[in-house]
Amino acid sequence: MSKNIRIIPRLDIKGPNLVKGIHLEGLRVLGKPEQFARSYYDSGADELVYMDVVASLYERNSLHDIIERTAREIFIPLTVGGGLRTIEDIRDVLRAGADKVSLNTAAIKNPQIIRDASRKFGSSTILISIEAIRQPDGRYLAYTDNGREHTGIEVLAWAKQVEELGAGEIMITSIDREGTGRGFDIDLTKAVAHAVTIPVIACGGAGEIDHIRQVISDAGADAVAIASVLHYDIIRSQERSLDESNEGNQSFLRSGRTFSSITPAGMPAIKEHLSRHGINCRTTRSEEKFRAGT
Repeated sequence: MSKNIRIIPRLDIKGPNLVKGIHLEGLRVLGKPEQFARSYYDSGADELVYMDVVASLYERNSLHDIIERTAREIFIPLTVGGGLRTIEDIRDVLRAGADKVSLNTAAIKNPQIIRDASRKFGSSTILISIEAIRQPDGRYLAYTDNGREHTGIEVLAWAKQVEELGAGEIMITSIDREGTGRGFDIDLTKAVAHAVTIPVIACGGAGEIDHIRQVISDAGADAVAIASVLHYDIIRSQERSLDESNEGNQSFLRSGRTFSSITPAGMPAIKEHLSRHGINCRTTRSEEKFRAGT
């Protein structure tokens, strides 16, 4: 495998806080997103994804302040999604410091926005997020609003359409697997990766490092978006510095029950594991500094 695989922390955000749930529900506060983002940048993340998980309730993205603060601290591509409905919404988050936008609900309701946005801002700026749920007959259908709203749209047909409309990449999330730690939906990711020629980011289900290897080797993912494995590694390593002022159940985080289905791992360990299995990754920033003698 000659191409470099991107490892992308996904940060789901509610208000000022980083949150995590299962099947995109039952959200628990983990900390401040900017702190996690800085740690991921320092440890070698290739990109970051910020998702405003309550934006659909208000039909607007409320991450502008967080985007601005993050963009001052990190210098890797930042994708922002949630609540983006119009070309003006996209322009606003790009001006705030985002490098790409993620569209789901708006794209399904009005596919023309994909063509308009890709022409105005460039295809590489437009990522389409597809939230998929497997049906009893084996088909995958696309959902919106964090997997709550049924669309009736078949995932593979939609993936092909968004590519034709000019999207630069697709992030495919298995709602069935998201937050469970059971591993990625290999069949889903492989089907989407084979259906399109643009890059495909696998999302939803990573519970240990080898799950990441599997979705790359067995499903052909070009990049992997990870949440729990990385987030819980930071919580485990920085337990004593958890911010007591955060809303949410800090006692739950301290109890260790958070990790029952997850084996936490940091970015360097993930990239080292992939490299040992012949999967090319960009070097971490610590490796870059070492090679530069600094």
